[in-house]
Amino acid sequence: MAARRAGAGAPGRSGHILESFTRRVAQAGYDGTNFSDIAAELGISKGTIVHHYGTKDRLLAALHESYMRRRLAEAYLIMNRLSSPPEQLAGLLFAFMLYQVHDRDATVAFQREIARLSDHAALSEGLRLRGEYLELVRGVLRKGMENGQFREGDPQLQSLLLMGSAQWAWTWFDPAGPHTAEDVGASLVDMALGGLLTRPVGVTELADTDGAVLKIVRSCLTDAAARPEPAPRP
Repeated sequence: MAARRAGAGAPGRSGHILESFTRRVAQAGYDGTNFSDIAAELGISKGTIVHHYGTKDRLLAALHESYMRRRLAEAYLIMNRLSSPPEQLAGLLFAFMLYQVHDRDATVAFQREIARLSDHAALSEGLRLRGEYLELVRGVLRKGMENGQFREGDPQLQSLLLMGSAQWAWTWFDPAGPHTAEDVGASLVDMALGGLLTRPVGVTELADTDGAVLKIVRSCLTDAAARPEPAPRP
């Protein structure tokens, strides 16, 4: 354990290891990724990877944790910069889809291996962070229901349906395809808010790809990315 803690003191090398691991998981999945390929790519020994992270599970945990911390930082900015529950939810939904082009390797790696979050004790922190994100979405839904902007419903179920629809986007969304992430996000906003709003007349404005909501979401992603991220915990 002491050796792995020491590895945290060299964020440059540990960051490169995590970056290579993330890209390979996005391309081949967790089971198709091994230390030998990462070591060969980076010109280091497998022992160096073990020194920094210990096990493959811990590398996956670092991927999940760093990914969710970035998404939470962005989500809190979106919440702060958009005032009403409909705007906030539209902003979060746009962000769900923009992740397919923003931080794509980490998004694909995270989404394709999300089922492992409950399989290993090493991934418990990633599961907690994901729960925090879900609770953020649920809070928006609850507030919208309380002030009469959203129809009554089950925020827990609704949050899972909304997140679930975005979690599978990596399997079919093509960044080079005919529809942009913004276009797909607009459709998601239109579909979700059209069903939730008690007065859906404002959906068109919320889903506008040239509108204020998407502009604010883009600025939140840019501003969050400019902030230094803590070194991954081994």
